[in-house]
Amino acid sequence: MAPIPTSPVPPEDSPESYVGLDADGAEQRARSRGWGVVRSLAPGSIITMEYMPSRINFEVDENENTVLRCWLG
Repeated sequence: MAPIPTSPVPPEDSPESYVGLDADGAEQRARSRGWGVVRSLAPGSIITMEYMPSRINFEVDENENTVLRCWLG
């Protein structure tokens, strides 16, 4: 029987800590904290919903270039 795959453990981080930051600064912070994939999206974007433990998602206001919402996976 094949071994059961294990998912990488995501960094311990608080998504709320990114809200209000400028998008570039938020991305730099996320990468420095260990996030392998940082995804920035415009509000209302159509996205895939598969869960990736190493991904953090930002919804970014296009005019202000600030993070409006952040979620993991």
